[in-house]
Amino acid sequence: MAPSKPIVDYSLYLVTGRELLPAGKFLEIARRSKEICRKYNVPILINDRIDIALAMGADGVHIGQTDMPIAAVKDGADYVGVGPAWTTQTKKNLNAIVGVRGLGDMLRKLDGTEVKAVAIGGIKSTNALHCLHGSVSVTGHALDGLAIVSDIVGSPEPKLAAGKLASVVRAFKAHSPSSFSLPGAQYAPESIKAQVGSLVSAVRKHSPLVHQITNTVVTNQSANATLALGASPIMASSAKEMEDLSKVTGGLLVNFGTIQDLDGMLAAGRFANVNRRPIVFDPVGVGATRYRQTSADTLLNTWQATVIKGNAGELSAIAKSTEVQSKGVDSIGQGFADPVTFVAQLARKERCIIVLTGVQDYVSDGYTVVRCSNGHKLLGDITGSGCMVGTSVATFCAAESLEAATGGNPSVAHDGLLVKGDMLVAAVAGVLALTVASEFAAAREDVFGSGTFLPALIDELGALTPEKLSKAANVEVFRPELA
Repeated sequence: MAPSKPIVDYSLYLVTGRELLPAGKFLEIARRSKEICRKYNVPILINDRIDIALAMGADGVHIGQTDMPIAAVKDGADYVGVGPAWTTQTKKNLNAIVGVRGLGDMLRKLDGTEVKAVAIGGIKSTNALHCLHGSVSVTGHALDGLAIVSDIVGSPEPKLAAGKLASVVRAFKAHSPSSFSLPGAQYAPESIKAQVGSLVSAVRKHSPLVHQITNTVVTNQSANATLALGASPIMASSAKEMEDLSKVTGGLLVNFGTIQDLDGMLAAGRFANVNRRPIVFDPVGVGATRYRQTSADTLLNTWQATVIKGNAGELSAIAKSTEVQSKGVDSIGQGFADPVTFVAQLARKERCIIVLTGVQDYVSDGYTVVRCSNGHKLLGDITGSGCMVGTSVATFCAAESLEAATGGNPSVAHDGLLVKGDMLVAAVAGVLALTVASEFAAAREDVFGSGTFLPALIDELGALTPEKLSKAANVEVFRPELA
């Protein structure tokens, strides 16, 4: 009878480099490493060298540098390495960077098999949680672990470095891999409206500092909208400030309507992920130029967005769809034939909340879709009304995250979540705050057109109460069946 294969926990997979050693030295180090691993019940695998693996009695061998999931399944592999997730200095001649967003497509190919998967390439403690969260496939297939090289081997305290990484992986695995909503929540119109109303009070209670990297056209009105809602705005774009700012802000808005400092956007998002702050990405006019498209991909491959908000043309470009075209910052045509399915699919793909703005607004976590049917046509007559929606969403996400954090368990070192709180409801609240306020503003006797509408809109944002917002909100809930 053939010996049974050992059961391997791939959660944290340390990779060391010995490829250039002569065979005798390699074998000696491998045998000594095996002794240490046996002491702590850790499996040891040898890379490529089957002769060394057999000679020292390794638990297994990793064969091939370019194996892909399909080939691994056909060849009877027990596990496969997927990536590279990011650039790395430890491997030369790498294939094209797959990116965290590309790992999900690879994992989906393992559906229905027993083959395990570990991600590799540039992974460290500061991006491990992003890698785990962002790589989950649209079918819910998650990584089994992370392969780490320099973050442990190059650390002056490798035991502490390994422990930190292991705690992140264990915490993530303990939770359902949701897309920033609450796992198992039963969303219904009345409960959503009640939660939205309570968030109006939460914004004023916490008065979160909302960091906004936004376009020059709307900076002033976005700051005023933030203040009117009861929060505090800070507009900063220099990459040199981002590490410090991320420690004190409640949330981040990245709006690249007028792209000026891409490095600042990249740094802001990275540090927001590290400090687990919600990030709202507003890819204004992303379909207008190739530079905007490549910039959006760079941003979304560098950090994990909590919410992506856009009109039909913008989200179509993010999804690499041709169903809806854009002209500058505006969509062309009637929009999506099935917006409910579209936003749900995109939310699963991007592993975040999707907000589709238009005559009706759609918000989804990939499983639930909330349709919001408020707003006034005068919103379309002022510059930057869509950008103000992004500001409002970022403000409510910041407040919800802070509210959730106050009820957390201080003894838990890491809960495996990139952002605390229900970001689906927070995004709905941000949309409704702006659209409901627009209805109140348009109904005022001192509003005669777009010129008098904007200041009235700011006034009405400040005049919102939980009761006014909940009563005026017009929401419907859908649960689409996706393939």
